[in-house]
Amino acid sequence: MMNKKSKRVKFLINQMAETTLKELELQKNPLLTIPVRALSNTVFNEEEGMLKMGDSTQERLFFHQGMAKKFMQTFLVASACTELLEVDKTTSIRDLFYMTKHTLSKGENTFDEQDESDPIIEDLEVCLGTLREDLHLFASNKGTMVGNITVVDAGDTINCRRVGSGGWGIPSIVEDHVIKFGKTEADFILLVEKDAVWRRLNEDKFWKTHNCIMLQSGGQTSRGVRRLIRRMHEELGLPVYVLVDNDPWGLYIYSVLKQGSINLAYDSIRMAVPKARFIGLSSFDREAFDLPDVVTISLNKKDEARARQMMEYPWFADKKWQREMKKMLDSRVKLELEALSARGISFITDIYLPQKLNNDDYLD
Repeated sequence: MMNKKSKRVKFLINQMAETTLKELELQKNPLLTIPVRALSNTVFNEEEGMLKMGDSTQERLFFHQGMAKKFMQTFLVASACTELLEVDKTTSIRDLFYMTKHTLSKGENTFDEQDESDPIIEDLEVCLGTLREDLHLFASNKGTMVGNITVVDAGDTINCRRVGSGGWGIPSIVEDHVIKFGKTEADFILLVEKDAVWRRLNEDKFWKTHNCIMLQSGGQTSRGVRRLIRRMHEELGLPVYVLVDNDPWGLYIYSVLKQGSINLAYDSIRMAVPKARFIGLSSFDREAFDLPDVVTISLNKKDEARARQMMEYPWFADKKWQREMKKMLDSRVKLELEALSARGISFITDIYLPQKLNNDDYLD
């Protein structure tokens, strides 16, 4: 049986289909109006502290040689999602690709590769004003969690204080009809970019001694991880700290969690955490924590170009962020989180993070 949210999403899909049929009956050329998902149509809302989608749109016409296939693909994906909603089942975006891949006349396929179907899913999201997860679609699980919180996952109670060395695997769909929050004693949330560093902190029981919830993203944060952190921050009132490599790519991981991403600017309101705090690794930590020169890595041209590009983003315009990135460029080196181990295997657990937290040494 469909829940209230699924019924609403199905209604929106049917409404889109009915509008197209009416236009055909009136001998008009049916069209879909789709917001443009690009930097050119992304605006940084300073008041809300997040990226928002602008007003630019593109039209997708049915009777148009260059658009007809994508028009068809949009409704093919919408039809498959309707089927999922009706039977109350979920599937992966990979599986959806195969569900909708068919051979048409003259041997042409509806989809040739998944990189054709994935953007169509995002188009459908922005057209309907909904999430991929609300269409009952998920990506592969990415990210793990441990700490002083109990969650209910699809009816099963998970005590994240007792999930061993591997942690609880964060699912792709973390909406409140699947994931609910139970007993929580944590004082804050710590997102760690790298699994190896998260494992060190977990083995040292950092979450226990500092009463927190620890997540690892394995690089760029997935939608599921971002949405879960947003929900815990919003619903449980927990501050969020982000620990990433000291390079432009680490800073961008923080930026995406805090302000949202350009490609998914339409969903920033449900994913971004504007009050997230950058706790490290900072370019100034090299001297502050006496890290040896041997652990540094030279910035390459791609790193430098990316850093200069990010310095132009309005959400990095603040003096403290300009100072941070200028320090990186002037030093011409970057640091991985593992560089802290040069001071001792548990230096990050015993010295680095406690000192940062106690001194409120973070950027926001």
